[in-house]
Amino acid sequence: MKTICFYFQIHQPFRLKRYRFFDIGLDHYYYDDFNNENIIRRIVERCYLPANRTLLEMIKQTKGRFKVAFSITGSALEQLEVYAPEVIDSFRELADTGSVEFLAETYAHSLSSLAEDPEEFIQQVKMHEDKIKSLFRQTPKVFRNTELIYSDEIASIIYGMGYETIITDGAKHVLGWKSPNYVYNAAGNKKLKLLLKNSKLSDDIAFRFSNYEWDQYPLTADKFISWINSYPDEEQLINLFMNYEALGEMQRKETGIFEFFKALPRFAEEGNISFSTPSDVVKLMKPVAGFSAPYPLSWTNEERDISAWCGNIMQKDAFEKLYSIRDRVRLISDRSIKHDWLLLQACDHFYYMSTKYFSDGAVQAHYSPYDSPYEAFNNYMNVLSDLEIRINEKLPTSIGDEELDSLMGVINDRDERIEQLEAELIKLKAARKKKASAQVEKN
Repeated sequence: MKTICFYFQIHQPFRLKRYRFFDIGLDHYYYDDFNNENIIRRIVERCYLPANRTLLEMIKQTKGRFKVAFSITGSALEQLEVYAPEVIDSFRELADTGSVEFLAETYAHSLSSLAEDPEEFIQQVKMHEDKIKSLFRQTPKVFRNTELIYSDEIASIIYGMGYETIITDGAKHVLGWKSPNYVYNAAGNKKLKLLLKNSKLSDDIAFRFSNYEWDQYPLTADKFISWINSYPDEEQLINLFMNYEALGEMQRKETGIFEFFKALPRFAEEGNISFSTPSDVVKLMKPVAGFSAPYPLSWTNEERDISAWCGNIMQKDAFEKLYSIRDRVRLISDRSIKHDWLLLQACDHFYYMSTKYFSDGAVQAHYSPYDSPYEAFNNYMNVLSDLEIRINEKLPTSIGDEELDSLMGVINDRDERIEQLEAELIKLKAARKKKASAQVEKN
């Protein structure tokens, strides 16, 4: 029996205001609140609320058989809590159905997994875990990295954090002749399972649905389900991964996108096709082969690589500058500086600097608040320069590398000790609870 695994990404960065060279050292607030609120409210009305209502209706009508997964970044959740708390409530309602799974990722939707030091990456994932637990009462079991960035090295770090399932892209340059419609395992680690995006079917919905020039237009639910059924019987898994904004924002309500989704369960049932969350899938299916990615891949652009964020000199300089100050950020206690540094790690800031798509005005205009990649770079570096001044005021540059390394060693030892004590506390509480239960039974 074939099954469809829907996964939606939700991310909104804190967009930066126009920050001039002359603002450095004088203005320590970097964000365009008006633009951020305006964009959030627009997407909430077009996508998040109507899409959530649609999915909730589908779950109730199918008595929980329709299932879906979400990955919502910490920066998106922060803005929703401020500008549209009703959306958080609607996600809680979805979570309470038991048919919705929330995945783990980096809190700020960052490129920290590509930095040489994995500590920031691990810390952000833990921050995101805590956010999901506090808002939706779920402990994430499946991991997805920023923009599905994946490599063998990254997989090893993620497995070391306790995750046994990762979702990423079924990139052709890695898969070759093999199909994405199976469960795979990470190279050299049979315990780490991978779910790979079916790019063709996912993009049929996310990008081609309303394209009048597409030879398959219009896309209807029965036609889509027939395509899934046309796959060989042994290809039982169809992973449909996309941005949530495809529902109502990229594909407007007038295109019939919500009616398309509402009709899917009926035709799927007729075609003997079920719906599963990522956690359901790995319980039902076993890996068929290994999947090795020596170099980072992603689900972005035709190359499915990381060149959208690290492809030119500007991006590389900004990335190097950002992570060159990480040790100093960790040593200070100023929460405002730490939070600013966290938000500045969002991969969007680097995407705005990309020159790959500059000739494509439509793409550039839709995603970037800047007139050019060069303006994006200058604005970002001005902000980063001011942040560095604030850091140096708290931690003078006179502190040498050896002293810095020593201080970092002390902090790392402290953090490890705290983790050990927390683990011991959990064990003691469990033992105490067990002892109390035994006493009650004895009495």
